[in-house]
Amino acid sequence: MSSHPCEFRLLVTGGGTGGHTYPALTTLRALQARLAESGTPVSVLWAGTAQGLEAKVTESEGIRFVPVATGKLRRASNPLGMITATNIKDMARVPLGVAQARSIVAEFKPDVILSTGGYVAVPIGIAAGLLRRPLVVHEQTVRLGLANRLLAKRATRVAVSSPSTLDLLPESTRERAVVTGNPVRAEVLVGEPLKAIDALGLDSFDPDLPVLYVTGGAQGAVQINNLISESLPWLLERTNVIHQCGPNNLQEMFERTAKLPANLAARYRVLGFLGAELPDVLALADVVVSRSGAGTISELTALGKPSVLVPLPSSAGNEQAHNARRLQDLGAALALEGDVAAADLREAVGPLLSDAGRRDRMADAARVHGRPDAAERLVDVLLEAARSARA
Repeated sequence: MSSHPCEFRLLVTGGGTGGHTYPALTTLRALQARLAESGTPVSVLWAGTAQGLEAKVTESEGIRFVPVATGKLRRASNPLGMITATNIKDMARVPLGVAQARSIVAEFKPDVILSTGGYVAVPIGIAAGLLRRPLVVHEQTVRLGLANRLLAKRATRVAVSSPSTLDLLPESTRERAVVTGNPVRAEVLVGEPLKAIDALGLDSFDPDLPVLYVTGGAQGAVQINNLISESLPWLLERTNVIHQCGPNNLQEMFERTAKLPANLAARYRVLGFLGAELPDVLALADVVVSRSGAGTISELTALGKPSVLVPLPSSAGNEQAHNARRLQDLGAALALEGDVAAADLREAVGPLLSDAGRRDRMADAARVHGRPDAAERLVDVLLEAARSARA
């Protein structure tokens, strides 16, 4: 099977943010589960930056982690603007990172390498080419990120999340590309609405009204919080609201909503952060208002949730706006871009809250484009790349 008989060796690289880290984690768990069926243990090593989210996640998940020196390229619209002291200093670290990566790959002897992007993936990806180890690059977003663009040229297979990515790839890369979807954490797919009611004490919600779940991501989003607080009395006459506002904004949201009439306040629950309860809250929600990062999009479509998306304006390559527009074109979401006013939010959300038929149609359109089996598809690609390398 490999240099270590009856053991499969997976080297993971990628991280910096949750968007790169969690799909890799979900995939390696799916690979372990798949190979456990045949009694094959999986040995995993994750190469990343010591400061990245991947270092924290691997520690809490009990995964072996090894740091790699890497330089982050700070982009500028003018190429000369990229010649900065920090960029030059960071680029000088890339050869060091490649040297470290080369010794990591040579020593670990992976059967296959999975790269999920982020600048940390570049040294390992280069080392994979130098040492002729199969490299599978996975891209979460519609357009390839900078790191994955560099690595796609030398990858064995390029796994993409959306069919529309295929048209954007150069001809030489396209023939090695496969649409897998973006892996969604298994627990997100098995939430139970009643558990959310128990866990969050939602007995005061009106069972005859739909449930709106609002989130700005783990940190919260001031833009979304403002839109909601300006629309609250109007919203609460039409729906129950679970609002994850971010830990830093919780006190302010409490103060803003203290004056709500008691009958409306009973239908509003504001929280700083949602952890283990998130899958149950998503199961309970009839409509979701959120940002449109790649991970969010893959969860909403896998679950078939109607949504109103408010893209983060500053995302790399305007990726979130691109995601939101694509779902809107498919009839799977509504996109609110640019300088969004509370009236825009009400206009988008209102018809969804008042019309269950409209919600169902949007849910169906979302589900058609969801890929709940993305992790399993990506495991297929990894195993196939490993097999063809040994053949």
